[in-house]
Amino acid sequence: MLECSIVTGISASPKLPKSQIQASTNKAEAYNGFSKWLFFGGDGIIAENDPEEQEKRIKYNGLLAGALVMQNVVDMTNGLQALAREGYQVTREQVATFSPYLTRHVKRFGDYVIDLGNVPQPLDGRMPDFG
Repeated sequence: MLECSIVTGISASPKLPKSQIQASTNKAEAYNGFSKWLFFGGDGIIAENDPEEQEKRIKYNGLLAGALVMQNVVDMTNGLQALAREGYQVTREQVATFSPYLTRHVKRFGDYVIDLGNVPQPLDGRMPDFG
């Protein structure tokens, strides 16, 4: 239990099941891998010695990760709603296995155009009634 508390920062407690500690560790590691994948060039190594420049890069990476997670959630929500409209049954257990840390659809080194006139549709966060 001591190893788990060192790795996760969660104190070892008889009230906290080992499976819950493992699940929390897995989620943290998934996010870390996701944000490292987004860190363009240098495998996440910041070559600058200037603390302000380092802080800017870390904050930018966090902002980019947050934006991509949000877009992934929007896309998954729209997909689930489309499936429900088509009559497919999706269970809560299936949805619980989804992860917002998807990267296959991202052109990591592509050209991106920011069109401030293209306002996204509001997200209808209502999920279909899962049985």
